[in-house]
Amino acid sequence: MNTNKLKAYAPKARVDFMEAVKNRAAKLGIFEDHISDITIDGDSAIIEKEVYTRKQGQQRNQLVKRIEALGTHDGKFVHKYGFNQFINETAFTWFNRLTAIRYMEVNEYLDHGFRVLSKAEGAQFGEGFEILNSAADVADDLGLNKEQIIDMVLDGNKEEELYRTLLLGQCHKLSEAMPFMFEKLDDATELLLPDNLTKTDSILKSLINDLPEYEVEWTNIEIIGWLYQFYISEHKDAVIGKVVKSEDIPAATQLFTPNWIVKYLVQNSLGRQWLATYPDSDLKEKMEYYITPAEQSNDVIEQLKAITPTSIDPEEIKVLDPACGSGHILVEVYEVLREIYLERGYRLREIPELILTKNIYGLDIDDRAAQMAAFAVLMKAREDDKRIFIRDIKLNIHSIQSTENLNINQLWADLDLDGNKQTGSMDDLFAEPPLELVEPTKESKVYLDLLRYLKEQFIDAKNLGSLIEVENQYLVPLTELQGKLADKNQGDEPIATLAAGALLPIVEQATILARQYAVVVANPPYMGSKYQTPLVKKHLKDNFKGYEKDLFSAFIIRNLQLTREHGELGFMTPFVWMFLSSYEQLRNKLVEDHILSSLVQLEYSGFDGATVPICTFTISKKYITNYKSNYIRLSEFKGVKNQAPKTLEAINNRNCGWFFETMPDDFKKLPGNPIAYWITDNLRNVYVNSPKADNKSTSVVGLQTGDNDRFMRFWYEINISNFSDNFESTDDTIDSSIKWVPYNKGGAYRKWYGNRDYVVNWQHDGHEIRNFKDSKGKLRSRPQNTQFYFKESITWSEITSSWKSFRFNEKGSISDVKGQSAYFDVYESMVSALCWLNSNVVEVLTKVQNPTLSFQSGDYRNLPLPELNMECIKYGKEAIDIVKEDWDSFELSNRFTVSPLINTNDRLEDSYQSYLLKGTSAKNRLKEIEEHINQYLISRFNIDNDVRAYVTDEQITLKVNPSYRYGEYNLERFRCDTIIEFLSYFIGCYMGRYTLEKPGIMYAKEKNSMFNLLNDQNRFKTFPADDDGIVPLADEDWVFEDDATARFREFVKTVWGEDYLQENLDFVAESLCLDAIKAKKDESSTETIRRYFSMQFYKDHLKTYKKRPIYWLFSSGKAKAFECLVYLHRYNEGTLSRMRTEYVTPLMGKLESRKNILEDSKATASGAELRAIDKELKTIEKKQAELVTFDEELKHLAEMKISLDLDDGVKVNYGKFGNLLADVKAIHGKNPEVIK
Repeated sequence: MNTNKLKAYAPKARVDFMEAVKNRAAKLGIFEDHISDITIDGDSAIIEKEVYTRKQGQQRNQLVKRIEALGTHDGKFVHKYGFNQFINETAFTWFNRLTAIRYMEVNEYLDHGFRVLSKAEGAQFGEGFEILNSAADVADDLGLNKEQIIDMVLDGNKEEELYRTLLLGQCHKLSEAMPFMFEKLDDATELLLPDNLTKTDSILKSLINDLPEYEVEWTNIEIIGWLYQFYISEHKDAVIGKVVKSEDIPAATQLFTPNWIVKYLVQNSLGRQWLATYPDSDLKEKMEYYITPAEQSNDVIEQLKAITPTSIDPEEIKVLDPACGSGHILVEVYEVLREIYLERGYRLREIPELILTKNIYGLDIDDRAAQMAAFAVLMKAREDDKRIFIRDIKLNIHSIQSTENLNINQLWADLDLDGNKQTGSMDDLFAEPPLELVEPTKESKVYLDLLRYLKEQFIDAKNLGSLIEVENQYLVPLTELQGKLADKNQGDEPIATLAAGALLPIVEQATILARQYAVVVANPPYMGSKYQTPLVKKHLKDNFKGYEKDLFSAFIIRNLQLTREHGELGFMTPFVWMFLSSYEQLRNKLVEDHILSSLVQLEYSGFDGATVPICTFTISKKYITNYKSNYIRLSEFKGVKNQAPKTLEAINNRNCGWFFETMPDDFKKLPGNPIAYWITDNLRNVYVNSPKADNKSTSVVGLQTGDNDRFMRFWYEINISNFSDNFESTDDTIDSSIKWVPYNKGGAYRKWYGNRDYVVNWQHDGHEIRNFKDSKGKLRSRPQNTQFYFKESITWSEITSSWKSFRFNEKGSISDVKGQSAYFDVYESMVSALCWLNSNVVEVLTKVQNPTLSFQSGDYRNLPLPELNMECIKYGKEAIDIVKEDWDSFELSNRFTVSPLINTNDRLEDSYQSYLLKGTSAKNRLKEIEEHINQYLISRFNIDNDVRAYVTDEQITLKVNPSYRYGEYNLERFRCDTIIEFLSYFIGCYMGRYTLEKPGIMYAKEKNSMFNLLNDQNRFKTFPADDDGIVPLADEDWVFEDDATARFREFVKTVWGEDYLQENLDFVAESLCLDAIKAKKDESSTETIRRYFSMQFYKDHLKTYKKRPIYWLFSSGKAKAFECLVYLHRYNEGTLSRMRTEYVTPLMGKLESRKNILEDSKATASGAELRAIDKELKTIEKKQAELVTFDEELKHLAEMKISLDLDDGVKVNYGKFGNLLADVKAIHGKNPEVIK
């Protein structure tokens, strides 16, 4: 079904319907903030000076009571909350009703034969309504007063009133067959039927015009489910990713099941059960998604024969969808059951009623969804039986109701099953108001006790739904009580009728939950424990221990309880349960106690509506040793459109390559029982014949600080003299004044070595972290497994990319909870393990154990860990060295020494080519190493059909490898980035961070402390550092003599000499124009470099330093009157004063002088020259105005002598300078503060 128009219409319709209902409610004095008074006098009711009938006044009071009920929780009423829920509920009700009528009129299901919402097939809104033209003809059919209808017709001015009367009459008529969706006569919701139904602003207009019947499949009942899905889509988006309130659970968990998956589920559960008894049935040919069971061993065949019935009575097949939503699954159940009945010789006209009353059962917590499910099934029956609407059929599809507001004692008294008056007395009845009651008879007491039991079970029904357990022992008394209540509900005692009406839905839903079914099929709700309400979380913990990780997991267990022995089940769920350790108990349950009969694993993006990857599977509630099941793996077929065709292809061609036959018993051979159905015996034997990683190493969870913003920094933010990576144990830190140590926090995809970005405060053995408590004295941090702190290890990231990557972590660091680590006693064993872990074999095995993006310590411990030979270990050591050298060649490493472009060559381009050649050589060598290790392992385990030795260039994790760095071999971008990195190195040399005299960081302390001493020691002799750590970024060459561009020219000349200076500058400019900035015609190389420093350098710096810059951009504003970089580690209390006196104040004079020169030159300028002068003058005037404002704030802040504590980090310190700094919000997280 093409759903594009439905997707566009339904969310907008939700807004329109809610607004229309609000407007209607306002006319009745019902507002978001109050309820207007009402006066009922005689036959009239007065609201806001408007006169209504007494009946309308009474109906309005019913609406107010509904708001009070919806707004009351735990005895507290919040009007606004109740009002909003009420408007949402009522708008949804009318949306359901009108779309249902539209479906019926298009399909000609309305008994009178006239269209209600349109004029004719294909007609647009505005062309009239067929029912208006035939109003007198339909009056009797709709139970309306024909004379009144004729009078309205003849009046000629009452079209709106007439149409409203006819539409409500149609609703009343439909309530006879569909009381679940259409109100009975005098129902209060008719007051809120929106106004202007026949006018141009009618809510019907978009329903008719935006969903034309010749473009939208109104003949397919599936349309009702899709409309519901899209109607709630915006509400769903708003609540997803949060702790969900009880009223939002339906929106958060409803997911319309695609048609092909519905067919697969029903055909391989209900259809499978029928074909097990009748293998020659023609039904098989009619079920395109049915998967023929795999060929079994003789022993399995004999076991199956023993438990398979020789015959099945179709009328005894009970099928339940316990989370039925809009009924898509139940519609397919109907289709398959109809074929079964026809096969057994039933007449078509008698089948619908049998299916609806004997076979199909559905439950949902959402009232509107259950309405549509019942409607959908009834419409399916209408296709086969034109008289189904008059057969007075009671469907077994219900919205589960709460008993929270039911007073069982009062209702029991009103019900008066024994026919007695209230004369006796009874004690406390579950804290309800005591009533004087006749002691019930022995028979009736069973029912009273049962009602009390149901009261307790269903108090939280709207949160828990079908997870509520009703013991099977109550089925008989429940069935009996249901019959008695049905009789009372049809009786002539008003009080007893009302009581029975209140209790009957509770007993009906309890009866359904007390049964066991031949088949249970569901797309259960998905909601992880993180987003569950406390009530739901507690219920799962108390009643579904071990399965409480997600709602769907608990639902699977509950549905197994609802299924009879040897019954069949089908589900669509996230596929995380197949692999994650948190679902191991569920896997054990399914594999050890039941048969996972078939499964289809969708590709990650294979289901449009889900935010998680999906699988769909069937279960037989029985266990047979060595049973062989069917599996389809769609992992290689991206996108929604591929999933159904590729599933069909696999069903029809088992040799396609993605169809597998595997015994679930084989899953038990793997640690954690992952549902790894696609692996071969040889790959499985890698586990069987190798020791587990857990036996050869120790993998533990690392430090949890409790507040990373407080205790963690990037290493380059801090005073480098307060950092050490030389500690070997926590004991070494006890008396040390060193505050910061390396902190391993995982990071991006990188093998062998690297991702050494962070530091953590572990001063005095982590005293601050160890004593970090909340306001109640509870420890917030978790300094766990401290005996492993500062030990060398193998580490990896908990959240990974498409590929896993493992790294050597040197001594001296602490691991975070996200930086998973494994520790070894012997270095060579660790290198051996690292070679194994970075191999393609483990890449395949990790996807067997856990194909999600998460890889935790538990996953590592379950891996096999064979010992590799000495040759592989030698290769592993070389790989570590190669990647370590690569990591340290970039300035984000604290062991960075010098730009790789600075060497003995005379020309910068030659330096670049040498660097590129060296990088390519390193990449090729590392690739050779990895492929050699892969080939060794493939040969050793005889898995050449399972794993390839080849490693793609993108998997060689060197920053000098463009294919890894960019995901493609982009040499132009690499050249540009290399020059950008060189320019950053130059800025570092100019600032004094680096020097040409000595490799490594020269100065990264704070407050410019001891910098002059370094100067005195000639540490910056070859290329002098700036005196004050302030580097202006001028956009024109006349502004400052020592700006970044001028000094860069000097730097290039110093490094490579004057002979090739221009050629080298040209190479820099050309490189920048390859990716960083666009080339400009007739621009010199120096001008291009100047433009880069002015426009782009700081953006690149922020990106490189992950929004924690060490060179801060002080900027006057958009006009760029003044901009300069200040080196964070050299900033001191006098920096702003020096900036003002040495740069800003002189600049004011220069701008004025430049302005005067331009004014004087106007006298001799020609037309084009004059325009250019005027343009520059306007620019200067803007800069002057901007500079005055900047200077005022600079002066104010300079006088404050702001001091920085680098331990606070860049994010905090960057926010101390008001509007003086650029990109404050991006770095500090908030807009600039007004400094007073």
